[in-house]
Amino acid sequence: MANILRVAACHVSPVFLSASRTTDKTISLIKQAASRKANLVVFPETYIAAFPVWSSVRAPTENHSLFQRMVKESIYADGDEMEAIREAARSNGILVSIGFSEKSRQSNGCLYNSNLTIGAQGEVLVHHRKLVPTFFEKLTWSPGDGHGLRIAATEFGRIGTLICDENTNALARYALIAQAEQVHISTWPAVWPTRTPHKVSQLGGEDQSSTTSGANYDNLAANRTRAAAHCFEAKCFGVACSGHLGEDAIETIVDGASQPDVVADTLRVMPRAATFFLDPTGAPLRSFIYKNSDKEYVGALQDQEDILYADMNLDDCIEGKQYHDVVGGYQRLDVFDLKVDRSRKELVRFV
Repeated sequence: MANILRVAACHVSPVFLSASRTTDKTISLIKQAASRKANLVVFPETYIAAFPVWSSVRAPTENHSLFQRMVKESIYADGDEMEAIREAARSNGILVSIGFSEKSRQSNGCLYNSNLTIGAQGEVLVHHRKLVPTFFEKLTWSPGDGHGLRIAATEFGRIGTLICDENTNALARYALIAQAEQVHISTWPAVWPTRTPHKVSQLGGEDQSSTTSGANYDNLAANRTRAAAHCFEAKCFGVACSGHLGEDAIETIVDGASQPDVVADTLRVMPRAATFFLDPTGAPLRSFIYKNSDKEYVGALQDQEDILYADMNLDDCIEGKQYHDVVGGYQRLDVFDLKVDRSRKELVRFV
């Protein structure tokens, strides 16, 4: 197993609600990351073909056409788009982690918030469906199952993935840590509004520090806190890969809204999520982008689309286990007993 792993985290926006064009963009980014000697390239939460942020800023009664478009532009895990991405992984010899809105073959309207980890030979290593859609996401996605709570054991290291607020679930995180996870991928949307600016203003201003007094959810701080906690507990590296909100997304969501100005203001002023790397202590890991052929060291990506890179020495995952190995000498298996059901749930058993 190689000890040095180069990871490329794509801080990018999809071609909003276009599976085919976003797939083309994905393949181009895979080739670009491979040309920079990356071993693993990571894409954000439901990169294909959109994150349904409209459900946070528009009433459900306004969103029927957007849901219909979301269903039509979601993809099958074994469909043509994913086959093309798998072929890109194989032809470029690179691991791929990609978030997508997954269609079900059992229902015309059932969707899952899913992530596929694809091997360097184009094989599917892990197919994960988000356990519980969060807050307004329940208007789009159905709950997943434990089938994807698995580590991808690759020649470059043992890689695990959780989607967005699953990284708040200590049991899901522990299930991955207990499989000797060395690299933890967490994927996130570009924005995650919980209040409109108008509501916040009425409650005392956007600078309020407490959510009870009306402040918006700070996804930038919340994502970093959870990602760092996992790295510290697991003694693993972290890849926090967030989406970028494109102007095409804002225009699409504003169009047809009953309060277009409020929707536009909300989407434009909400804090943007960041893409960054963490070391096994939870501290920031040195990362860089490419300007032509030159490296430019940056701590994170937030407002600009680009690919962020970092090199990880997986031997660095070892030392911290001396202090507290929560799946080894720092655990009490006589006290705690965790059972994880990894069966894929079927709707009907026909006999």
